[in-house]
Amino acid sequence: MKKYLLSTLALSFLLSAGSASSALAQGTMKSKSDDEKTKTTENGVTTKTKVAKDGKVKVKGESKDGAKLKATTKPRKGSDMKDMSMSGVMVGGAMMTPDKDIVDNAVNSSDHTTLVAAVKAAGLVETMKSAGPFTVFAPTNAAFNKLPAGTVDMLVMPENKQKLTTVLTYHVVPGRLMAADLKDGQTLTTVEGETLMVHRKGNSVMLHDAKGGMANVSIADVVSSNGVTHVIDTVLMPAK
Repeated sequence: MKKYLLSTLALSFLLSAGSASSALAQGTMKSKSDDEKTKTTENGVTTKTKVAKDGKVKVKGESKDGAKLKATTKPRKGSDMKDMSMSGVMVGGAMMTPDKDIVDNAVNSSDHTTLVAAVKAAGLVETMKSAGPFTVFAPTNAAFNKLPAGTVDMLVMPENKQKLTTVLTYHVVPGRLMAADLKDGQTLTTVEGETLMVHRKGNSVMLHDAKGGMANVSIADVVSSNGVTHVIDTVLMPAK
């Protein structure tokens, strides 16, 4: 019976730990107490699961004849958590991975075809594929669509290459700035030379441009081999 209990408990432990960790990571688990507790009985084996706020999971099992077993798992910490967060981020229907550079990741996003076309028109592909590192605030296609009609077509004309370059480099900051590095009231000096102002409320990050516009970061910390990209919902405009 003890062997049966061990097998049942092991399966319960794996399922409980996996689902609990996933729920904690996504912020979907709710409880009126500090810890989340569940109790199930199946085939004569009662299993109690307790998930603490720090992610530690404890599972205890007891059969109807009194055989007992217990196990505990702890959440990953430090570099292990960093490795998990850097495994890849889905953007525009594609997985952005840290082994690719900023451009090679961006070309796979269906939400950034306008941005990629603009980078090519400005002749900035090789620059953005260089060692960097760079922090890129990447407007989506929908962000470009919010500009006045004809703006994008005008910017990608050969005679407007300098203006296009100015707008694009206003979205790039030297160095690798993760979302956690962006503080409320912080001023960022862009590659273009002008500044962006960071506004932060909890986990929400916004950027104010030189013309008073504001962009929200919709997807943060898209790590590439030569920097990091933050997806934004509005095109940032320099004063020039």
